Amino acid sequence: MNTIILAIILGIIEGMTEFVPVSSTGHLIIANKFLDFEGAFANFFAIVIQAGAIFAAMIYFRDKVIPPISSKKSMKAYFSLWFKVAFALIPAVIIAFTLEDFIDMYLFNPITVAIALIVGGVLLIIMESRHHVSNIETDEQITYKNAFIVGIFQTLAILLPGMSRSASTIIGGLYVGYSRKLAAEFSFYLAMPALLGAAFYKMISYSGEILPDEWQMLWIGTVVSFIVAYAVIAFFMNYIRKHDMKIFAYYRIVLGIIVIIIYNL
Repeated sequence: MNTIILAIILGIIEGMTEFVPVSSTGHLIIANKFLDFEGAFANFFAIVIQAGAIFAAMIYFRDKVIPPISSKKSMKAYFSLWFKVAFALIPAVIIAFTLEDFIDMYLFNPITVAIALIVGGVLLIIMESRHHVSNIETDEQITYKNAFIVGIFQTLAILLPGMSRSASTIIGGLYVGYSRKLAAEFSFYLAMPALLGAAFYKMISYSGEILPDEWQMLWIGTVVSFIVAYAVIAFFMNYIRKHDMKIFAYYRIVLGIIVIIIYNL
């Protein structure tokens, strides 16, 4: 397949799946398998093009990203939020640095993804089906304790490719009492430094030579993921104001079952 077309397809998949609870990494691993695009560069590509989706999120949530200068109170609230985000990232950083090679070698495969898709779907249905008491509605009500708990949930996405960082953090947010809207928003806040950091780390630690065609793929995939992700973020934030997330859970379970069947035929 032409590398430009391949980059566009994968960029669309990344942009569509990064911020909804269905696992962008899982979808890219499955797509790479079917498109015969595998190996060290394929794994590298899947991580790096997440930067495009993250920049889309930063622009969409620019009011939370850009420091406010209107008042000391606003600045205090701004730094309070991002210190809590940083605190919540500690578990993910520890897991990523200690188990990265093991995960890349043994868990980046369609069967692991399929199992994680099903497990994550079931957990999402359980969280959405229980009586949900939303006693945390705003950023100011987030504590370091519940932020850290959400951060622990986020590690599920690192340990199990296909679990979905978005799904893990949203499940964690619902578990500690965030409203559905705040759980989704906090998931975005965690994603920005986490995925940009992951992309930067992959860039500086990648030992292979990146050929001109591969650089072209990276740029195209990143730009496409940015454009698609911005539209998806707007849709998703509007969707969760009116609906629960069971539809994503059902989709995950069905996709996981299909992948398992295909790879066991």
